[in-house]
Amino acid sequence: MSGRAVALVGGATTRFGVRPVTWSELAQEVGAALFRAVPELRAEAVDSLFLGAAMPERFAFQSHVAPLAAEQMGLRPTRILQRTELACASGQSAIRSAFAAIASGLSEVAVAVGVEKMNLPSMAEANSAMASVMDRPWDGVHGATAPPYFAMVAQRHMLEHGTTEEQLAAVSEKNHRFANANPDAQFHEKTFSRDRLLRLPLVAPPLRLGDCSAMTDGAAAVVLASEEASRGFSGAKAWVRGTSQYSDFHNLANAGPLTDWVGLRHAAREALGMAGITVDQLDFAELHDCFTISEIVEYEALGLCPKGKGGAFALDGQGDLGGRLPVNTRGGLLGCGHPLGATGVAQAVEVHRQFAGILPEKRQVRDPAWALVHNLSGSANVHSVMVYQNGRAA
Repeated sequence: MSGRAVALVGGATTRFGVRPVTWSELAQEVGAALFRAVPELRAEAVDSLFLGAAMPERFAFQSHVAPLAAEQMGLRPTRILQRTELACASGQSAIRSAFAAIASGLSEVAVAVGVEKMNLPSMAEANSAMASVMDRPWDGVHGATAPPYFAMVAQRHMLEHGTTEEQLAAVSEKNHRFANANPDAQFHEKTFSRDRLLRLPLVAPPLRLGDCSAMTDGAAAVVLASEEASRGFSGAKAWVRGTSQYSDFHNLANAGPLTDWVGLRHAAREALGMAGITVDQLDFAELHDCFTISEIVEYEALGLCPKGKGGAFALDGQGDLGGRLPVNTRGGLLGCGHPLGATGVAQAVEVHRQFAGILPEKRQVRDPAWALVHNLSGSANVHSVMVYQNGRAA
């Protein structure tokens, strides 16, 4: 990879859930948590701030949110201050932008933060806002919001490959179990057995309530630094070794096969190639399980199993601790909830904590050296991937 080396040196999240707080209060909360989690961090050393926020104008009725977040976090960026918006991948976009700024020499120490306040007094208004992610004049008004779209993916996967509802439930059961060991997860205190998941109400057949990630309030933040600046931070370091994005359509009329996510295959291949490793060298992954079928298709697109075998991969526990590749050990979007702008940043926090070896045994990967983080956005039409290396293994 060209440019300067960049390390993620620490991070923090708020508790995710339906929170009786404002957008600004979430930014305050995550700022305080970040300074507690990274004790060497000094506000005056942070020269740049990148904010991932998908729809604060619609959810919080607030724009110009990057300087607002900086102020609430006690930061005064002197080099770069910007917001990134890419729907569900807004948070990872903030990290990628921070990485690019440091690698190019425009920044030395940057904070990437994701904030989203999604729960409104009117759920109808919130759901209407979500339709804005699609091609609203066409796909949105015809009902092609996220649950119906991913239900079509699931239906097609079942038709083509014999995928079952039990296999979908296996993904949800695993991720909710990991969330039970994550106190910041929205569903930390709720236990979901496979039998219970299979009895939950249908949302968009065949997807049931437990197959769908929740609309969630939450924030997460990480600190990235140049190699020289990173020496001022103790503890684990997650070095960014590869990154890529791919977009091949937006309007559903231009979508290709529903169960073959070409964009993820391309982005993962490029990011892994940049890092100089293969998928077989990964120790764990944070994948975008906005719906259970998403994780199943992602197994296949990453090459963890043959095409059409993602359901069997899930049912066999191959994405669990002790399986081929542990996936979504923090609880995923299904167990943690999905505050759009914060999700990608929270995934990166999990990578750093896994590398530090500070997580509960029920979700700690043994001696991890390499990790991959994936976010999709829209109708799985945009895929974003980052590959991290543990500083101990560098």
